Amino acid sequence: MKAYYHLPGLFEFYELYSLYLPLFRQHREYFYDWCEIGSIYGAPADCLWGGGRVGFGEDRPRDVKRLMDEYGVSARLTFSNSLLEGRHLSDKKCNALLAMFERGTVQNGVIITSDLLLEHIRTNYPGFYFVSSTTKVLTSFEALRAEVNRDEFKYVVPDFRLNKSFKDLNALSEMQKRKVEFLLNECCAFDCPDRKACYESVSRKSLGEDAPEHVCLSPVASRGYRFSDAMQNPGFIGTDDILDVYMPMGFSQFKIEGRSLGSAVVLEMLLYYMVRQEYRLKVREEIYLDSSLDLF
Repeated sequence: MKAYYHLPGLFEFYELYSLYLPLFRQHREYFYDWCEIGSIYGAPADCLWGGGRVGFGEDRPRDVKRLMDEYGVSARLTFSNSLLEGRHLSDKKCNALLAMFERGTVQNGVIITSDLLLEHIRTNYPGFYFVSSTTKVLTSFEALRAEVNRDEFKYVVPDFRLNKSFKDLNALSEMQKRKVEFLLNECCAFDCPDRKACYESVSRKSLGEDAPEHVCLSPVASRGYRFSDAMQNPGFIGTDDILDVYMPMGFSQFKIEGRSLGSAVVLEMLLYYMVRQEYRLKVREEIYLDSSLDLF
């Protein structure tokens, strides 16, 4: 059994992955032998169907797809806008992305919140698999179990506050466990009551609606995202947890948050979760010393 990581920044961190993926293929000894790359996810800037985080990816979709095809990595389009209406389904940019990514060297996916969009894609672009987005904020285990039982979804990402519900998680069937994809490194306050409202605010921005800015009430909001803070979160899942708890229980899918961050921070996450400790400096040097990458 292996752990499959779903990495952030399909369009946002093209330059980083154009260096990281060759290292992963050519120097597999640098990396833990118990993990693989399951997918890379993201959305371009100004993506109407985008959600979860405001996309800022500027890289050309054809270059991104070529890179994913070359290394046999599943590309996931993050179309997790929760406020879509029928009039939004004809968006040319998003439909063109679907047409481009529907076929690849491996099957590509869509991370999705809206059932309306789900049916549109299933009908018109049947080549994708679907991931139920954490933006649904499934905080009750009954809701998670019902979502996992939906045939439309290959994977379901629960709210991070269910990460340590071990009794309920262990009671899932083997088939259900294969579909659960844990969000590893969320920095949001564990007791935050406004998580769904925050995601809806991002959805409104993606739709270009004139709406008030969502104000995060966390006492550490002004610090922004810090991986060191995420490690102190009660929902955090570290490498020891993956190896000693989740994989023995039968779980294998793990999502790393970070597509709205800088590539230097994302690289630190990749090093922590995937790279053997004795090779981390070597991987940093291979990537930092490449002048084509803007790390900040």
